[in-house]
Amino acid sequence: MSGATRQSTAAAREQLDALTDNTSVDVAALSSDLQDVTRVLDREVTLRRILTDPAAPGQAKADLVAHLLQGKVGAETVDLLSGMVRSRWSAGRDLSDATEQLSALALIIGADKAGELDDVEDELFRFGRVVAGNLELRSALTDNAASTSAKAELVANLLGGKAKAATVALVTSLVTQPRGRSLESGLEEYSRLAAGRRGRVVALVTTAVPMSDAQKQRLAASLETLAGHPVHLNLDVDPQVLGGVRVQIGDEIIEGTIAGRLDSANRSLAG
Repeated sequence: MSGATRQSTAAAREQLDALTDNTSVDVAALSSDLQDVTRVLDREVTLRRILTDPAAPGQAKADLVAHLLQGKVGAETVDLLSGMVRSRWSAGRDLSDATEQLSALALIIGADKAGELDDVEDELFRFGRVVAGNLELRSALTDNAASTSAKAELVANLLGGKAKAATVALVTSLVTQPRGRSLESGLEEYSRLAAGRRGRVVALVTTAVPMSDAQKQRLAASLETLAGHPVHLNLDVDPQVLGGVRVQIGDEIIEGTIAGRLDSANRSLAG
C-alpha cells in the first residue's frame, strides 16, 4: 500500500469512527451500502478512474458521488464516500479496496459497541476451521458457477441463529463478493481487522492437548510480552504438533521447541 493510499485509508477510517459514534447510525445498513458501492466501483473501471483522478477538483468528485448515490444509499454513506474521493489514491482499485474494508469495519465496530467482538472473532476462526475440514462445503461456498443468492442462503443455513449477526454478515459478504480473495485469506483479513479494533494482534495457537482457561490466560500474557501488543488467541488442537505448542503471529511461526523463544509460554502450558 502506497503512502497516499495509506493516509487516505486512515482518514476514511477516522471518518467512519466519527460517524459510528452517533448511536442513531445503523451500522448494518451502512455496511450494506458500502458493499453495494464496492460492487459498483469494482464493475465501473471508468468511474473509479474519474473518482481517483488527482487532477480533478475534490469538490467536483464529491458532487459526482452525491449525484450518483443520493437517494440510493444512506446519507452517512454519501458523506463517507464524498470525503474519500477528496483524498488522494495511488490507483482506482485502492478506492474500492478501502470501501470494502470500511464495510467490514462498520460491522466490527457495531459488534464492539454491542460487546460481541470477542464472539465474532472466535466465530470467524471456528467457521474457517469447519470449512478447512469440509472440502465439499468449501467448494459450495467458493463455486464461481453458484449464484450469490444460493451462497448467501447456504451461509444463513449454516450460521443463522448460531452466530452473531455481524459474523453472518461478514461471511456472507466474503462468499458473495470475494474480490479475488480465497475464503481463508478473507477470513484472516476480517480477523485482523477485528483484533486491530482493540489494538491487538492475532495469535494462532496450536497445542497437542486442549488448554484450561488458566493456561490460556497465562499463555496470552506470555505472548503479549513476546509480541509487544495485546494478543487475541485463536486456538486449535493437533496431537502431532511439535513441542506441545505452535504459535503463528502474522507471518512469523514459532515452534515450542525453539530454545528460549517460547520458554515462558511452555512453562505456562505446564502450569
